Amino acid sequence: MLIVAGHLLVDPSARDAYVAECRAVVESARAAAGCLDFTITADTADPARVNVYERWEAEEPLLAFRGSGPSQDQETAILDADVRRYEIASEGPA
Repeated sequence: MLIVAGHLLVDPSARDAYVAECRAVVESARAAAGCLDFTITADTADPARVNVYERWEAEEPLLAFRGSGPSQDQETAILDADVRRYEIASEGPA
């Protein structure tokens, strides 16, 4: 299992619009084979921060979904990013 998690920083005045523009990506990811969870959300404490969380069954479905990556408009809006990929060896109840 893979988890992709972290955050993006965008202009605070454009953050809510950025998150809204990501809705189609979220819906597409959630419908993709191998996607267990996918969310892009506005942070509740930092007006510039967008939180990213993805959970995939394996690397192959993740790579198949990724394709060419974010659109040019989305990429241009990102001022900074810290998003990491984690390979999970086991899981259980929290």
